[in-house]
Amino acid sequence: MFKIAKEFNFDMAHMLDGHDGKCKNLHGHTYKLQVEVAGELVAEGAKRGMVMDYVDLKAIVKTHILDPMDHAFIYDLNSPKESKVANLLIDLDSKVYGIPSRSTAEEMSKYIFDKLREVGLPVTLIRLWETPTSYCEYSQAPHLQAVKNGK
Repeated sequence: MFKIAKEFNFDMAHMLDGHDGKCKNLHGHTYKLQVEVAGELVAEGAKRGMVMDYVDLKAIVKTHILDPMDHAFIYDLNSPKESKVANLLIDLDSKVYGIPSRSTAEEMSKYIFDKLREVGLPVTLIRLWETPTSYCEYSQAPHLQAVKNGK
């Protein structure tokens, strides 16, 4: 099996409602996102010898992750406080994007992994840098992948 990866950058704002530190306040980050996919090489045709074309990988990530999240306020759909901020921003014609969990690097990594899997990308690992020196890595345990695939 082969693995390929591509890196992306996006900017976003968020807050962590209920956090006991500075991150409870509205603030922003420039994230670096690494998406790793795995598979066998394509045997025939224009993509022969590739796991997948990097152009195709970029297009999928751009459509499903970057376009909706870049320069948006990412908020927890379950937080009344964050939802209130999001509604104010919507009224001010600003971009928002809700996820069903806190917008920590850990939860966002899992969200991105699951979102890309839902659209059929054979993602095996998400690495999300919140700062140049801090990142979270998410991958599904191999036994969970086998159960999910009916094995």
